[in-house]
Amino acid sequence: MIKDIFCTVSGLVGSAVTSAFGGWSTGLVTLVIFMTADYLTGMICAGVFRVSKKSQHGGLESRAGWKGLCRKAVALLIVLTAYRLDLLTGTNYIHDAVIIGFCINELISITENCGLMGVPMPKPVLRAIDILKGRDEDK
Repeated sequence: MIKDIFCTVSGLVGSAVTSAFGGWSTGLVTLVIFMTADYLTGMICAGVFRVSKKSQHGGLESRAGWKGLCRKAVALLIVLTAYRLDLLTGTNYIHDAVIIGFCINELISITENCGLMGVPMPKPVLRAIDILKGRDEDK
């Protein structure tokens, strides 16, 4: 009985959230995967390698982890807002553009985390990251 209620409530909440985001589009699924990979690589940097730039001593810190989760939640809130803006304006590109922007940001962070762990990265990827970071820092 409790299992059925839990499954029903979970399904209703999941359906409502999915509907609010305009469905599980390829872009949204990709963004969630990138966010998860970034969070996990960040945790590995801090927990295993102790080289995190997010904490004072490079190790795990609950406050830094919480801040990371909050940033990702706000990013998803912006994606939700972009989807609603698309509905309001009758367009279908604002949502996608926002998702692509956040995906690029997550990829940069994943690459940085991999670099901190000593994972060898192809030079073209590193150059592309430098270019993207350079443009962002110029603003």
